[in-house]
Amino acid sequence: MALPKTLLLPLLLLVAVGARGQEARVPGCYLHPINVTVRSERQGPCRGSHVAQACVGYCESSAFPSRHSVRAASGFQHNITSVSRCCTISRLQKVKVELQCPGGRQEQLEIFTARACQCDMCRLSRY
Repeated sequence: MALPKTLLLPLLLLVAVGARGQEARVPGCYLHPINVTVRSERQGPCRGSHVAQACVGYCESSAFPSRHSVRAASGFQHNITSVSRCCTISRLQKVKVELQCPGGRQEQLEIFTARACQCDMCRLSRY
């Protein structure tokens, strides 16, 4: 059975949108653009915006029974060992943001943006 041409285009669009949604569920850590508003009060109220990059996604983690030596060393309190990996920035880049100030003045400010992301060991100090 052949589909009418009027149904074919919406069906193709639905498949394309569904495929893009599936991609987001693949484990991994990716650059994602975010719009950042920057303000400065050094020379009066100055404001600007920039599209920066953030790291988003998720990474595979696991948990497994601890080895006997680990359980014994912990007084048999540490029965499960977990290995957690988080999506983190692996490389940064400085970018300049032009700020608009009252009276038509401009100010320039440097901010950091992610340049590359990776799955790495989770550390509380990073978050």
